[in-house]
Amino acid sequence: MTRNKLLALFTPAVIVIAIDQWSKWVVRTTPELHRYDIIEEWLMFYYTKNDGMALGIDIFDTYIVSLISITATIGIVAYLLYTIKQSPISYLLLMGLVIGGALGNIIDRLTMAYVGGYGGLLDGHVVDFIFFKLELFDRTVFPYIFNVADIAISVSIISLLIFNKKFFPDDEEESETEEESPGTPVNSLIPKKEE
Repeated sequence: MTRNKLLALFTPAVIVIAIDQWSKWVVRTTPELHRYDIIEEWLMFYYTKNDGMALGIDIFDTYIVSLISITATIGIVAYLLYTIKQSPISYLLLMGLVIGGALGNIIDRLTMAYVGGYGGLLDGHVVDFIFFKLELFDRTVFPYIFNVADIAISVSIISLLIFNKKFFPDDEEESETEEESPGTPVNSLIPKKEE
């Protein structure tokens, strides 16, 4: 059973890493895709290099962001391996997406500075290229550029928030069910008198 759970955790991670790194390489090495409309004024490829955190948050130096990312990912993987026996497969599949997304971006942080010739091991910028423009009442409400790794993390977190009761049933509900359906009646345990 643990083998199946390990597969459930690491298979999505490997798939996300492969698709993420391949798509980043294709966009990065194909100049025509650096600015490419997929659906005009709504969805496009817009190649950028993000040296900060998610959603363009830029409050730490790149190497500190890299260290935070690596430390957080190691912590998540360690926790998941520690609790793997109690974890449902569906939860592990979604957490595999988180691990894959995190590792996809960490690979950029470890390698892109060398590839681009602008820094060392932890100085790499994350490659972002998917620009989804959402406007409401002539105002842009989603001006972010992201990548496949970010999509995997977002899908996983949103799914966990929406279906959290399914993955983690309430302990109170379980105890109420046990009280409502008792096991062997007490009367059956009392020996009957012989007549």
